[in-house]
Amino acid sequence: MKSRVQVNKKNILSGKKIGIGVTGSIAAYKSAEVVSYLHKHEVHVTVLMTQSAAKFITPLTFQTLSHNKVITDLFDDNYCFDPQHIALSEQLDLLLVAPASANIIGKIASGIADDILSTVITSLDISKVIIAPAMNEKMYLNPIVQKNITTLKKTGYHFIEPEKGSLACGFGIGRFPSLDKIIKEIESHIS
Repeated sequence: MKSRVQVNKKNILSGKKIGIGVTGSIAAYKSAEVVSYLHKHEVHVTVLMTQSAAKFITPLTFQTLSHNKVITDLFDDNYCFDPQHIALSEQLDLLLVAPASANIIGKIASGIADDILSTVITSLDISKVIIAPAMNEKMYLNPIVQKNITTLKKTGYHFIEPEKGSLACGFGIGRFPSLDKIIKEIESHIS
């Protein structure tokens, strides 16, 4: 199956280390396509999943697609000198949070770091984070969620706006962005 995304003659993503943060959203399965695309284009992909994300899609799916261990817990059973979140924040060229739930957006805006994803985001340079919200239209348009998004944009976080279209619960704004749009944003951010 051919990718819908045009491949640049010079692959600017090759050899980059990109984290994909997956949160609890029905759109979590769409992140698998992003991970697969990046891996096929020689990107070292590290997937970080919240516990809620694992209710929608298994870590094994991402492990198979990325060919890397999926990180689901802040406290890994294997001993490592460097705290995992600090080591990751120093290694990653970019972190894409997709789908970004209202919950993770609220955590970031409030400075809450209580799981692997929120902790890595908090320890990572803001310029290396892209957030792609995907949720029910009523949740996305909620004034508090919009306030959190505005706060994060003013702070310097980059957002990929959700699309309008079919949602799990109807039609509206909040749809996971297309693969083309996500890859273009990643390439633009990396270059």
